[in-house]
Amino acid sequence: MKAKSIAGIAGIALTAGIAAGLASTPVAAQGAKERCYGVALAGKNDCAAGPGTSCAGTSTRDYQGNAWTYVDKGTCTSIETPKGNGSLTPIDR
Repeated sequence: MKAKSIAGIAGIALTAGIAAGLASTPVAAQGAKERCYGVALAGKNDCAAGPGTSCAGTSTRDYQGNAWTYVDKGTCTSIETPKGNGSLTPIDR
């Protein structure tokens, strides 16, 4: 009986480990995505937000040109914002 209990616990632990691994899979790996600069709202970027910031969620203003977010591949430059279109490279804003 103890062997079944141990096997059950091991199965639960394995399932939890797999679920945690899937939850932490980068967005880019979950589909065809690309980095798009200048389209994220303040604090909603995925990374790269310039000096004085650490990464995700640290952009300080809307449509910050050096902050990117993941978007569907092929859509970045067609995204319109009040400051201009998205860019595949950092932009001065």
